[in-house]
Amino acid sequence: MLSRISPEQAREIIINSKIAPLVFPIPARADHADHIIKTALDGHTKLAADHVLHPQMKGQLMNLAGSITRRLSILLSSNPGKDLEEMIINKYRIYDTLLEIIWNLLGVEREWAGFSEDESEKTIAAISNFLKECEDRERKEIGNAVIIGQTIMLQLDKAKVVNKTNSMVAWMASEIEKAIKEDDLIESYVASIKETLNTNFYYTAYRQGFCKFGNDYALGLRWLRHLGYVQVSTNPVLAAIAYDDDPSLWVSFKKYVREELVRDHPEWFREPEKYVDDMVMEATMFVLLDNFYTFRIPFLLSKYQNGLVSYQLNPLIADNAERSVAIAKDFARRLENILLVYDSYLLWGYDGSFEKGRPNLVIKVAAAYPSSIEIARMINEVGIGQNITLSYTLSQEILTGIAAMEGMARALKKGIIPTQTYLTNMGGRLEDHLLEYVAANLLLKAFKKISNEEKDSILKKLAKEIKMNDEKLRELKNKNIRECVEILTSKEALGGNLLNCAYVKALVSTRAYGDENNVINMLTSISNAIKLSGTYVAKRVYEIMFSPWNRLKWVNYLVSKLKISREEANLIMSRIDLLPASKRKSIDTVFTMSRRNVTNTEFPDHQLKVMKDSFREGFRMEDYRESISRKLEDKYLAILMEIEDFVKAYEVTPELRRILEEVGIREDYGNRGVKPEDWPRYAPCEKTLREFTKAYLAFRDRVKKALEE
Repeated sequence: MLSRISPEQAREIIINSKIAPLVFPIPARADHADHIIKTALDGHTKLAADHVLHPQMKGQLMNLAGSITRRLSILLSSNPGKDLEEMIINKYRIYDTLLEIIWNLLGVEREWAGFSEDESEKTIAAISNFLKECEDRERKEIGNAVIIGQTIMLQLDKAKVVNKTNSMVAWMASEIEKAIKEDDLIESYVASIKETLNTNFYYTAYRQGFCKFGNDYALGLRWLRHLGYVQVSTNPVLAAIAYDDDPSLWVSFKKYVREELVRDHPEWFREPEKYVDDMVMEATMFVLLDNFYTFRIPFLLSKYQNGLVSYQLNPLIADNAERSVAIAKDFARRLENILLVYDSYLLWGYDGSFEKGRPNLVIKVAAAYPSSIEIARMINEVGIGQNITLSYTLSQEILTGIAAMEGMARALKKGIIPTQTYLTNMGGRLEDHLLEYVAANLLLKAFKKISNEEKDSILKKLAKEIKMNDEKLRELKNKNIRECVEILTSKEALGGNLLNCAYVKALVSTRAYGDENNVINMLTSISNAIKLSGTYVAKRVYEIMFSPWNRLKWVNYLVSKLKISREEANLIMSRIDLLPASKRKSIDTVFTMSRRNVTNTEFPDHQLKVMKDSFREGFRMEDYRESISRKLEDKYLAILMEIEDFVKAYEVTPELRRILEEVGIREDYGNRGVKPEDWPRYAPCEKTLREFTKAYLAFRDRVKKALEE
């Protein structure tokens, strides 16, 4: 009967199969094996596999594996499907679940659950042997392991779409596929998974306690979880990218709209303009749900410290604390209702030691406004974590961090265990801004000594050499000199490169900085310094907040100021991480690692870059242990301290200086930092907020259009 099915037909049947909804109360289950099999056959294969990952399963894995494989040996051989399609779907779902269990036991999840290496390996061998029998049976019956093969390829293909293949996850999938042997699918697949994990930079770094890691992307999370990733930073912009990378998400969302949203929210369709932001929240949550599901395991097993998903508030109301907090609470409430059902399946049959449904959620709060301080305090008070974003400066990161501490203390006084919270350091975006800032100012300074005719000539040549399009050229005609210079020295125009040949020629032609060699040497020094600008800020934030010599001071301050116990103060300090983000180079990761209070968050292409760099000859991971505490060269800092917008990021404010002195931190960190009232006008904040708002509005238009179709 199976001989009539080609791999392509089997794949189509699998992809188009309908998944049964999760319902509560859960239908009757006999035991854990029965629960896993029935959950898998309903189509929830990842959930079924994750059910294994519980401390109470320690020492019982082999018994569970034996119970599952014994029942499946009867179930699959007796051909329970009513027809061919149902049989293919059932086999696929069982295979996918068992392979996902193997992934979990090869990944770091086994350590989170407390399984020994010996117990895990024996369980992997037992499941692999069963799957090998299934593979052999398919070959015997039809001459080819069609369903096993398509199960493997679907797992790999899911990873390959991440960032349109330009990602570490996609690279891993391709490497695994190369090692698969057509005549020995299961054994070669499992061996290749193990090899790929064991040689991965992030897997090694996490397991050896170098650092924790997060993902700045909404897809590929399950693969990254196996490597030890514990956080995902998302927003409507990244949700839009996920829809682009996986067009099937739009199809699924439109179906969800037709079948559920119209029923639950008819008012949205009567007055779409009024409810358009609610629609965007729904579209974002729809694409992020799998992220929340994927990270339930680390969230629950770490008691709310790992496995967090960042959700960004509407940037159009980021300056309004009351509205922002109300929306955050509403999102958390809606999410909890969904996760209550999911957790009931995930934790079925185990003793109740976890708080079911508690959202593994941190709210992205835009530190472009002083309101972010109050938002951080208010959401942490109710057990929702924060991820401060649009943050580049000591004042933004430390002041919002202190507010988060105050919120956590209030939560603890009500018996609420705080959720992990993050202080994002957007080092790459600070770097981008400083390159533009310096490029424009060097040219403007030189222009003070030359005639208007020379200025016009230099700008025209620069525009021509960077191949500015006609539309942009027409735009320049209506701009003053400063505006023209800023456009022509933007990241878009120069590619973020101070040593852009056209720009070098422009500076040389002003005669203000000497000949070409002098200009190149000057720009090289400045460029090298700026490449470290975000790292300098990150290191100083870490020193002030988390260094061993300051950590105890913060604990004492929290005990005295907030009237909490020392144990509670230590818990709060353990629940705040610096989050270096928006990376541009591998050193942005390897220079900012620490075993505690740091989570490096990465884009998929950056992960690929770091991993490949780790393969180069001479690379030693041990060289970067606790690298966040290591000092960078003073010569680069001296250059940066001549750049006003860097000084604003690197120094504290008078207000923050007084707080630090109260804590007992009396080192001289300056006093020229950006004050909260000036955050909205700090150039990197302005630029990023403008970009995020534009992207949000574009996604909002797409969602609205999807709902109208």
